[in-house]
Amino acid sequence: MVTSKKTSRSFNIMIVGQNGRLQYEAALFAASLRQMDPDFDGRLIVAEPQPGPRWQKDPRISNRDVRALLADLGAEIVPFTSDVFGETYPQGNKIEGLATLPANEPFVFFDTDTLITGPLSHLPFDFDRPAASMRREDTWPEVPLYGPGYAGIWKSLYDKFGLEFDSSLDLSQPDEYWQRYLYFSAGWFFHSDPQAFGQRYLDYARAIRNDPPEALACQTLDPWLDQVALPLVVHSFGGGRPGPDLAGLDGDVTCHWRVLPLFYARESDRAVEVLETVTAPNRVKKVLKQYDPFKRMIYQGRGHKVRALFDRAHLPLREQMIRNQIKKANLWMR
Repeated sequence: MVTSKKTSRSFNIMIVGQNGRLQYEAALFAASLRQMDPDFDGRLIVAEPQPGPRWQKDPRISNRDVRALLADLGAEIVPFTSDVFGETYPQGNKIEGLATLPANEPFVFFDTDTLITGPLSHLPFDFDRPAASMRREDTWPEVPLYGPGYAGIWKSLYDKFGLEFDSSLDLSQPDEYWQRYLYFSAGWFFHSDPQAFGQRYLDYARAIRNDPPEALACQTLDPWLDQVALPLVVHSFGGGRPGPDLAGLDGDVTCHWRVLPLFYARESDRAVEVLETVTAPNRVKKVLKQYDPFKRMIYQGRGHKVRALFDRAHLPLREQMIRNQIKKANLWMR
């Protein structure tokens, strides 16, 4: 539940911005933050990967109007170098981009495809106990028919980094059920020190990629590597699952919308109202409508055609079923 006044320590926010879709998503994120949380007094840092050997094309934000709008909204575009990941694993930007943040200043990272829908700065973050998003499905691991099971796979990772395993378990869940094991979406996470957190995240992700435990022999790490390493990093800093005080994240304060057809299909009327309010000002509209999915979904009403296909109280159980229904109606865009 969000409190009525600011209760959290000041903190910085990091998102990733680069050429293509993410530059427009970054502008939308910044517009929603400024309108929905006027009390936010930290820095909004847009981490921007720079050209180099790990990128075939220049990854920097190319649209001058986007850069100008971000500056107008108080965002800072800060460059970073892709030394480990880059184009072959762009999810690694959220890991390497943490180097743009000042040491020993609390931070919250968000995936760029996130909408701020309430007073984020009022949430009572405990930055000394990191946590991450629980809005996830059982995407990893895929347990082989003849083993090892969830416990064997996850314990092998904890053992690799010398981490205690048993305290990470949710004992209210049955043995060998995926929710018993610490697993996050990497859509948001936070800690008190981005430099320490980022370096450990990078070390763990690189080590898992380059030398995975034998128990992972049948597992695919692309695109799940960031979500495999994240629970280990959070646990290593004494963190874990977020408590009820942070229910506003992926709740009434933030919305990880991911792609607009999914957003219109399943998110709340309140979230849709916020999206269409924060994108209405002319200075925002003239930039966002340059991106065709935003133009068609938000400004030309295609999103409401998607919304009319679904009953939010009785949505399909799996995301893929929602995607298929939208595609069948020829309304899918990304």
